[in-house]
Amino acid sequence: MALLQGSISGTCPVRLSLSTSVSSPSRVSLAVPVVKGWRSSCRRLVLRAMVQETVQGSASVYAREMERLSAKESLLLALKDAGGFEALVTGKTTNMQRIDVNERITSLERVNPTPRPTTSPSFEGRWNFEWFGSGSPGLLAARVIFERFPSTLANLSKMEILIKDANAKATANIKLLNSIESKIVLSSKLTVEGPLRLKEEYIEGMLESPTVIEEAVPEQLKGALGQAATTLQQLPAVIKDTLASGLRIPLIGSFERFFMISYLDEEILIVRDTSGVPEVLTRLETPSPSSVVETLEYDR
Repeated sequence: MALLQGSISGTCPVRLSLSTSVSSPSRVSLAVPVVKGWRSSCRRLVLRAMVQETVQGSASVYAREMERLSAKESLLLALKDAGGFEALVTGKTTNMQRIDVNERITSLERVNPTPRPTTSPSFEGRWNFEWFGSGSPGLLAARVIFERFPSTLANLSKMEILIKDANAKATANIKLLNSIESKIVLSSKLTVEGPLRLKEEYIEGMLESPTVIEEAVPEQLKGALGQAATTLQQLPAVIKDTLASGLRIPLIGSFERFFMISYLDEEILIVRDTSGVPEVLTRLETPSPSSVVETLEYDR
């Protein structure tokens, strides 16, 4: 609904103030020159057309935002129905579930509210991997683990990534024998190549020192683990410190990739690599309201 205020004289320009509540409250000022001799009906027709165009533009933005929220909810439900991260990495996701998720990814990408995601404050933060495409490096690495080791021996519980100050740190959480936990960490540098495109250069890989959950260790393995712990304590201090800080592998100059951000808002991040394979991530930490101001920009 719009409220129109103003005055019309025979020779003076018309100045109007338009308030609309279709979306967020806003006020638009219009100035229309009036030529002497116009009929009042002609003036009313021109003004009505200008007011309708303004109101319809606000309604279009509102409708697009409702479409976006619906598409986002639809994708999250499809990911849940597909079995989540565990079903994906263990190969239990069906072809029907895959095509359904990919269809909803495409629908959400069409209403991306962030035109320049590579420089948006919303890009930074801690994200959780929810979906990999069939050719994603993350999914291939997970498949290697599950194809070579049964789930009772090795299990990839989750993968997440921290993005901050043009750097990224991806962490994969691995559990061995349901009692030994460890993490594989990949550090990389991000370079902005455009409003949508980024280059990722890997810097270092690290295998963190494993943590033993004593109450979960099978009885038949407790003796072997005890002997291993005793042996580690007898190693020189330099070696013990190295093992405690994790095994680090330099990766500078060995691997890089390009990818584009096809969707970004305060909760969901979708990226595609050079082959078009999508990855869907959901935010683990909510950004501070003072540091992130989301701007919705749609083409009418």
